[in-house]
Amino acid sequence: MVYLDYSKTCPISFEALDTYTKASKEYIGDYSASNKLGIKALNSLKQCTKEIADLFNIMESEITYTSGATEANNLALIGVAMANHKKGKHIIVSKLEDASMYQICDYLSSIGFEISYVENDEDGLVDFEDLKRLVKEDTILVSISAVNNAMGIRQPLKMIRQIIKKENPNVLLHSDASQAIGKIGINFHDVDLASVSSHKIFGPKSIGFLYCNDMVNVAPLMYGTKALNVYQVSIPLVLAFATALKTALNDLEKKEHFICRLNEKIVNSLGDYSDILINKTKYSIAHILSLSLPNNSAGLIEKYLSEKDIYVGYEEGLNTTVMAVYQDKKRASSTIRISLSYKTTTDDVKEFITGFLKAYEQYGK
Repeated sequence: MVYLDYSKTCPISFEALDTYTKASKEYIGDYSASNKLGIKALNSLKQCTKEIADLFNIMESEITYTSGATEANNLALIGVAMANHKKGKHIIVSKLEDASMYQICDYLSSIGFEISYVENDEDGLVDFEDLKRLVKEDTILVSISAVNNAMGIRQPLKMIRQIIKKENPNVLLHSDASQAIGKIGINFHDVDLASVSSHKIFGPKSIGFLYCNDMVNVAPLMYGTKALNVYQVSIPLVLAFATALKTALNDLEKKEHFICRLNEKIVNSLGDYSDILINKTKYSIAHILSLSLPNNSAGLIEKYLSEKDIYVGYEEGLNTTVMAVYQDKKRASSTIRISLSYKTTTDDVKEFITGFLKAYEQYGK
């Protein structure tokens, strides 16, 4: 099998699975209980949270566990909106976000919040002048993904934060960092809130967290305890997540260098075909590579590859990121995404190229 859809989800690593299995047997108590099993479970959760906080140089109190980045995004946007609606009802979002983010925005718009979508330049970066223009006195939040999930475009979060704070020091900056963690270095002190997901870094599904600076006021989405998350956090999931994080954040530069070589091999192999358009800018990270294909053949090519046990990313319809960058509906209407990881091998890439070109000869021309 050749798996090249890591930006969608990753298989759980052996190390994370081993941690989960052992923790499931060892920590059987309810960490809210006052008995010995409960105290043991609580101490384990506290220690693990400290380890995660130390990895990002943040406080344990700034971590709220969620079921993943989508819940973290909901908690960030809706929670900030509800907690700060008396200060303003204006929110700014980029045009290069995950589709789930726009559903959150649609909901907020339906209950009276004003949503503005900041333009981007030809390289996919947020248009700084447009961002300055959009920030108003009643703006409460800006949300910009650290790395775009379709073309891998990396945004300069520190600069974005400086711009919005200069225009209005009370505006908060949130970033969906789920495509950045484990791929590039990211500093949570460049933002006020950030969403992280475990299954993007070879951890278990159904666990993630929202980083929320202690100075930020966020309203809970559910009630039942004093915490932002009211349900019982799974200690085995948290411990396995921490295991995956430690591995993901180790040797980032070395991993990135290797992935750059794999990316170049694909680009060089497909670059001679004038009707295969490679969607990348100078700010795209090597882990994510988007291709636009002629004759609306992306779906057929993806299906052909799947039958050969080669897996890439494909979603039917208009790719909003490609559209936002290139302003070309035809180009944005037939795309596939290749996402690489440090576990991808050169043989994987060779097999993909061979399979892809056979599919292209059959369906693309």
